[in-house]
Amino acid sequence: MNSVFLTRLDSPIGRIELTGDDDAVTSLSIERDGALPHDGEPERSNDVLDLARAQLLEYFAGSRTEFDLPVRLSGTPFQEAVWAELERLGWGEAISYGALAAAVGKPGSARAIGGAVGANPIPIIVGCHRVLASDGRITGYSGGEGIPTKLWLLGHERIGFAA
Repeated sequence: MNSVFLTRLDSPIGRIELTGDDDAVTSLSIERDGALPHDGEPERSNDVLDLARAQLLEYFAGSRTEFDLPVRLSGTPFQEAVWAELERLGWGEAISYGALAAAVGKPGSARAIGGAVGANPIPIIVGCHRVLASDGRITGYSGGEGIPTKLWLLGHERIGFAA
């Protein structure tokens, strides 16, 4: 079994916690109500998490528009298909839940797509904040403080949305 590593960083949207194994980033959590999932545990970083931390700091500074990191996304086959589509989205690109459903071969399953998007274990790096309603509205965000966090990320990437 691979070792578990942990590091944290400060960001404009709150503290961020990254976990990983010997080879990949396995989760990213954004502070909610002042807390992170592993707050009681000491940091124990490795090369993968050090690289992820550096790339996230560059992203927040505006000097990085894509991540070049190994990630390990573990979910159902449906979730993994949705997350693979999210990984294809670049800086400043948005997609609707309906278009995402069509892209994974499940047209009409926008609600299930929403559940898979919300279950993404590595937000920001796998850009689930880039998913909007078909009319461009923001319908929710499971990371950090929710919609205010998503608003910041969309603004940072200059992604337009409907009010």
